Amino acid sequence: MTRRGRGRALITLSSDVGAAYAAQMKAVLARSIEPGRVVDLVHELPRHGVAEAAFVVRAVAAGFPPGTIHVVVVDPGVGGSRASIAIVCRDGSRLVGPDNGVLFPLAEALGGTAATFRIDPGRSTAAPRVGTTFDGRDVFAPAAVRLAGGTAPSRLGPRVHPSEYRVPAPARRPGAAVGQVVHVDRFGNLITNIPTDWAPPTIRRVGLRVGRRARLVPWTRSYASLRDAGLGALGSSFGTIEIAVREGDAAARLGARTGTPVVLRWSGVDRRAAKR
Repeated sequence: MTRRGRGRALITLSSDVGAAYAAQMKAVLARSIEPGRVVDLVHELPRHGVAEAAFVVRAVAAGFPPGTIHVVVVDPGVGGSRASIAIVCRDGSRLVGPDNGVLFPLAEALGGTAATFRIDPGRSTAAPRVGTTFDGRDVFAPAAVRLAGGTAPSRLGPRVHPSEYRVPAPARRPGAAVGQVVHVDRFGNLITNIPTDWAPPTIRRVGLRVGRRARLVPWTRSYASLRDAGLGALGSSFGTIEIAVREGDAAARLGARTGTPVVLRWSGVDRRAAKR
């Protein structure tokens, strides 16, 4: 492809493969995509963690401009029967990756799925595949190049229905909320699926049950407001409630991981303020 014909679409990359493997995908893109048009979102997603990746990618990618091409490589089924797909979203964005559900929450956040096509590797690249273990480099990156260059998604392969996956929904109970951990960040903070705005505005403390263990913890506005090594609950940057330890690791302290049940009971509410 000539420099004049280089793809100008914005492309994001998210994966669980780490920097070295990500560099191989970027090498494919760099040969055909204008400099500055490829954005690394995250390459340290939990290994094989499709559900957790779906939550994180939806949160970090949904704010990009309509028409962006999002490549997501969390692919424990690589080399097996799962399909490689390209989803066309209703806002004009295109999503490229494995058909294991990891793309679906982001597609919904971008207005829903307009069409999905199974990627035929023979149509997306002329280069031979090197083994069967890295479709990120050998299938998804070349497909993104073609889309960025103006190829219609329908030219990549036949139309299919994508595998659906939805981030688990929390539930409200009288004086409480029930959910689960959907992401453990690199600091060990437990990100739940319970919306921050479910917490009463005058809350001071939270009855917290993570797994089988219950305790009363402070509700705080910042990590700095917790005492040293203190455990507490607060609103996360994802718009959901997180459980954190100041300069510590809440996941290790509570023995929690993605999927661990969480129950929050609202305690310490200033009833007089609540009536105003």
